[in-house]
Amino acid sequence: MFSGASALNLDAKGRIAMPTRYREELRAQDQGRLVVTVDIQSPCLLIYPALEWASVLEKLLKLSDIQPQERAIKRLLLGYAQDCELDSNGRILLTPPLRQYAALDKKTMLVGQLNKFELWDEQAWQQQLADSLDMIRNDGLEASERLADFSL
Repeated sequence: MFSGASALNLDAKGRIAMPTRYREELRAQDQGRLVVTVDIQSPCLLIYPALEWASVLEKLLKLSDIQPQERAIKRLLLGYAQDCELDSNGRILLTPPLRQYAALDKKTMLVGQLNKFELWDEQAWQQQLADSLDMIRNDGLEASERLADFSL
């Protein structure tokens, strides 16, 4: 399970180096195979280990090709999906369309989300954090039934 946020630099070729603490697990799990696609609700990328992506594909197969919203989601997630593999230095290459979608420049943030990662432009991540804190402070945890009894 992936957690924590890591500051990463995007190199001139469009590669990021996955943090060392995840590399062994990613290589053991799927021989370092990953799938990168777009997040349909936020300006970031989603990075899935190949086995986790397989479960996403199962869900996508159940969506309609006729219902416009379901078809749009399939088009976005599958249209941007890129298979990649960790190289010998633990890096993955992000295609120009993926980098453009998330407005990735040099400084990025990789954020563990249990079964996947989110990859953000650093400034967009900082704004997302501020927006999330504001929402929690203003709405409280009572806004969601599942969070009403949530405590740490």
